[in-house]
Amino acid sequence: MRRLLPLIGTPGSHPGGRSALTCRFRCGDACFHEVPNTSDNAYVGDVIAGAIGRRSMMRAAAVVTVATATGAAVVGTGAQGAEAAEAAPAAGGAVAGRNGHTAEKAARGLRFSPVAPNTADAVTVPGGYGQNVVIRWGEPILRGAPAFDPEHQTAKAQAGQFGYNNDFLALLPLPGERGRQLLVANHEYTDEVLMFRGYDPANPTREQVEVAWAAHGLSAVVVEEDRRTGRLTAVTRHALNRRVTATTEFRLTGPAAGSELLKTSADPTGRKVLGTLNNCSGGTTPWGTTLHGEENFNQYFANASRATDKRYGLGTGATERKWERFDKRFDVAQEPNESHRFGYVVEFDPYDPASTPRKHTALGRFKHEAATVRLTDDGRPVVYTGDDERFDYFYKFVGSKRMRHGSSRSVREHNLSLLDEGTLYVARLTGDSPAADIDGSGKLPADGEFDGSGEWIPLATATARGAVSHVDGMTAEEVLVFTRLAGDKVGATKMDRPEDIQPSPHTGKVYVVLTNNTNRGKAGSAAADEANPRNANKHGHILELTERRGRAEATTFGWSLFLVAGDPADPATYFAGFPKDKVSPISCPDNVAFDPHGNLWISTDGNQLGSHDGLLGVATKGERRGELKQFLTVPTGAETCGPIIQDRRVLVAVQHPGEIDGASVEKPASNWPDGPGRIVRPAVVSVWRADGCDIGV
Repeated sequence: MRRLLPLIGTPGSHPGGRSALTCRFRCGDACFHEVPNTSDNAYVGDVIAGAIGRRSMMRAAAVVTVATATGAAVVGTGAQGAEAAEAAPAAGGAVAGRNGHTAEKAARGLRFSPVAPNTADAVTVPGGYGQNVVIRWGEPILRGAPAFDPEHQTAKAQAGQFGYNNDFLALLPLPGERGRQLLVANHEYTDEVLMFRGYDPANPTREQVEVAWAAHGLSAVVVEEDRRTGRLTAVTRHALNRRVTATTEFRLTGPAAGSELLKTSADPTGRKVLGTLNNCSGGTTPWGTTLHGEENFNQYFANASRATDKRYGLGTGATERKWERFDKRFDVAQEPNESHRFGYVVEFDPYDPASTPRKHTALGRFKHEAATVRLTDDGRPVVYTGDDERFDYFYKFVGSKRMRHGSSRSVREHNLSLLDEGTLYVARLTGDSPAADIDGSGKLPADGEFDGSGEWIPLATATARGAVSHVDGMTAEEVLVFTRLAGDKVGATKMDRPEDIQPSPHTGKVYVVLTNNTNRGKAGSAAADEANPRNANKHGHILELTERRGRAEATTFGWSLFLVAGDPADPATYFAGFPKDKVSPISCPDNVAFDPHGNLWISTDGNQLGSHDGLLGVATKGERRGELKQFLTVPTGAETCGPIIQDRRVLVAVQHPGEIDGASVEKPASNWPDGPGRIVRPAVVSVWRADGCDIGV
């Protein structure tokens, strides 16, 4: 008889609306552990609460929950059904024009009939749009890899197949191959209960563990487009296709590489590490590489006992997956430094299949949610990244070396070193309202505004000659390995789970996504402040930062409220001042991306409004700033990840479909994407306009 560990609660009872199954396998039940940050630093949620009321009343007299058009869905009814969508007529009060687009003049790029909130076991898109599954978990991408066979999966097979739980996506040009692009995907974590029939969590087999190792990491696969539609299909066995797994060799680079803190019995140099784990969101670089954030790495390590381990959320007993039984490096009692070698930003060169990926210690060690890049006016890289934990911080790295242009080996080697020299900063935010005005209820402060100023506090500076710490009592190596502790010491501002951080390529403003924090305001936890709008923040919000003089390398910034998520009928919600009877509801924003028109597209994770997660677009500038419209929803139990918004195509990663409490291979909660009788599989989906025109115009 198959045995499951006891599941906690019911669907929706977990923080952010996640199922217990998701919490177990994705982050090791992080939200049920003690909050790692016990410092008394200021809490960001207090700052914003008041201005919501004033701005909302000025822009909208009536508040109603949006009821919008029915979309076109692909329900899990078989492989054929997952490859095409039929246009559906608009309904629910929206006035539909040609191809399902609303007659009202929406912001350019957002001219589609919004999808209504729903619980369909499908990817649901607007009327007039089509879709296809680009690639699924287990599809072979390397030469010699066999076809997917879930009943007889092996580690060797998985190492040549597309990995599990796709998250961040990058779609890169492929010069010389017309109609083809290079897709790079993160594979965040494995859910063995949904992967293996008869899985026994208390006694996993070596083969199951090694399959999971091979299913983690990254995939690079060439995709080919159908110019008549937006359909993408994988090109198997292309020379650039590649798998990176939990056992692939990586280089540790930057000032902490070679430190005593990073040496192990298997690697006495402290410069070589096997694998990458829990890659969440990421980014692309102007020099043609991809960045990947190692997030909930703590859950893979057993038997921790040190205070530094506790600050990073490592557990004192066995892990969920029991990997420590099969490799001692996952046992902190035996290899105390191995966990110090995870929690970095990974850089991957997808154009060189022989390259060794790098872990950049200069960007610090914590639960990196993303790593997005912009250049200073003189060509130096600036990287923004968040620490996805309740009450933790967000960071910026400013490089000191300029990017070079060209494709020669020397140019590429130079550019691959850009993230090894520069200064790492952490953010401190200050509101401009008296503390007495902020009570966490959403009440307007006396000055009628929700904004303030901020500063980037330096933590460490790395040069070719070495590194210097800016934190009293910590060496530079300690700052970069125990970055959370450095943020504690300098008084960084506690945030509500900083996720993706995206600078706008159109305005230069920076958008910081805070997914949620239901612990805010609870006894023993920090209360609201002006930069977070609500206590018990279950829906999340987005801040907009303006660097001083618009310069990416600035050490000060202004900030203001952009969006406070939730049901538009809730007075505590805010949509950049746009009338709330004309927006879609949103809960738990996560990954974000910009479209060619400057709109911010937001994927959600853990919707607390009773409907499935999805992808929404919002205007960030002009008279329709704050106009938010839902573009798609994902199947039962799934999360929307990795959005890419091109002129004629939208890509999303559908992660952990069917991940519902009590689900298993034997009792699936979802039939997506291939229909009844087929195992549920995470996959990448492409969406396009049926008439071949640009998205949302």
